[in-house]
Amino acid sequence: MPPTEPTAAQASNIRAYMLLTLTTTCWAMNAVLGRLAVGEVSPMTLVCLRWLLVVVILSMISYRHLSRDWPVLKNYVFYFLVMGAFGFTGFNMLFYLAAHSTTAVNIGILQGSIPVFVLIGAFLIFRNKVTLLQAVGVILTIVGVIIVASGGSFARLAGLEINLGDALMLLACVLYSGYTVALRTRPEVSALSFISMMALAAFLTSIPFVFIEAGLGHFQAPTFDGWIIIAIVALFPSSIAQISFIVGVGILGPGRASVFVNLVPVFASIFAVTVLDEPFEFFQGAALALVLFGIWLSEKGKPA
Repeated sequence: MPPTEPTAAQASNIRAYMLLTLTTTCWAMNAVLGRLAVGEVSPMTLVCLRWLLVVVILSMISYRHLSRDWPVLKNYVFYFLVMGAFGFTGFNMLFYLAAHSTTAVNIGILQGSIPVFVLIGAFLIFRNKVTLLQAVGVILTIVGVIIVASGGSFARLAGLEINLGDALMLLACVLYSGYTVALRTRPEVSALSFISMMALAAFLTSIPFVFIEAGLGHFQAPTFDGWIIIAIVALFPSSIAQISFIVGVGILGPGRASVFVNLVPVFASIFAVTVLDEPFEFFQGAALALVLFGIWLSEKGKPA
């Protein structure tokens, strides 16, 4: 029998799968870009210039949405400043600082733990029901995170020694998880308007940190390669990934779309090994498996 043509719904799903895979690929790329940025541009400067370029890019795409939603947006200025400071500025600041003292493989694996931190945050703040299967998933993911943070060394674990970069990345994940949980209270505006305002808030709240960085003597203006890295970060992880994610979530819904976040640590590990020639140790493989399996159990055990 000749192959049947996919239905409109199937074609739409395939489009969503491709867009969400593109999203997670871009997000995983950010771990490698963070490592490549070391010595090319200082972390706070990278964060500030990244969001400045994103504001420029999104303003050309979303100006009609912003104009339409402004009557609502203007009542949430403080909300956007706080959310941008924690979810975008704080997360990325710690993310790029972590890249100075840990590997891209570790960054990717730790970033993959965000969905479980979101689950914990939703339980603590909104008292969302947590099933037994979800609780097991949380425990497995935390074990995986501990393995990464301790470098797979029981001696370091017993002495509570954690690599500074891994600790910073864990704190970044906590900040982004808090931002994600707080999205429940976001204003009813278009996704493009929301992300554009978040990017603007991230740019504005990152400016003081550039002055602090300079005051501490750590400021480094971008080199030629640094400008290329900033442009790639602004275009792919910050703009294309966000837009693709919006469309993908619109087709599949947030529940089904969130499963694709599990691909971030996988792709980040592949990029780190192939692009940066980083070693992939046995303990990292074990931690990656635990994190992914824990997230899968958490998804599988969602209340009906």
